[in-house]
Amino acid sequence: MTRVKRGNVARKRRNKILKIAKGYRGSHSTLFRTANQQVMKALRSAYRDRKRKKRDFRRLWIARINAAVREQGMSYSKFMGALKKSNINLNRKMLAQLAVLDPAGFTKVTEMAKQAQ
Repeated sequence: MTRVKRGNVARKRRNKILKIAKGYRGSHSTLFRTANQQVMKALRSAYRDRKRKKRDFRRLWIARINAAVREQGMSYSKFMGALKKSNINLNRKMLAQLAVLDPAGFTKVTEMAKQAQ
């Protein structure tokens, strides 16, 4: 069988990993084996956390809406139910933005929801 020289292919593969690992601390950015492990771990975490980010933001929006609604004397669940009854189609992200940036506007939305209840 003929001899296979893997110089170029192997070097390109290693350099690809080391390029991704640039900026990691210590030998995690210079030694191929440890860099490869860290890159695989980082890519796993990135994949997982792209899904996680959506969850975390939704929790944050709900907490902000809940805090703003309780100042108006209502609970979050009653408020969301009242919004559905009154056909106010605002998602949680927009409601949280209203609560933080425009409290007067959020108060009006809350009053409209109270009337529907």
